[in-house]
Amino acid sequence: MPKKLPEYNAASLADIAFMLLIFFLVTTTMDTDLGISTMLPPPVPEDQENDDKIKERNIFVVLINKNDQLLVEGKLMHIRNLKEEAKEFIENPARDENLPEFKEKEVDFFGLVEVSKQVISLQNDRGTSYGLYVQVQNELAMAYNELRDELSLRKFGKKYDDLDKAHKSAVKKIFPKSISEAEPKNYGGN
Repeated sequence: MPKKLPEYNAASLADIAFMLLIFFLVTTTMDTDLGISTMLPPPVPEDQENDDKIKERNIFVVLINKNDQLLVEGKLMHIRNLKEEAKEFIENPARDENLPEFKEKEVDFFGLVEVSKQVISLQNDRGTSYGLYVQVQNELAMAYNELRDELSLRKFGKKYDDLDKAHKSAVKKIFPKSISEAEPKNYGGN
């Protein structure tokens, strides 16, 4: 008579596999990709005419080619100099005729002040590395943040981030973040 094989209860194996699956789902962490946090500008009301052409002197042109070369206002520039150049352009402290114009604006806590009509135009090549693109974005954001901090310290004795919502809004009106990004193109690079 042939020997009988022992029976094996497979029902408990499914339970164990299910519990292992739950364990790994609960204990595993997923890396999240960090991006660039930017807020889109509010939509322009339909009744507001947008016939105002931006004068060339009000535009700070930043180009990045596929070789990760930075061209600012037609000149090659190293990334470490971008923030200071952008601050100079945005603030235009000497009221240079080649830098942005100003318009008078009533701002809470400040009264009637001159606000720059500046716009930073950022354009990159389709072959630009993501790393350099993020670095350029960071440098431009730091330029605005430093100008806001300096103004906040002069006027309120506090850094911009330490201000309440109303005071932050007032400072933002004086140094509005105006970065225009164009669709990536193929600029090439030599």
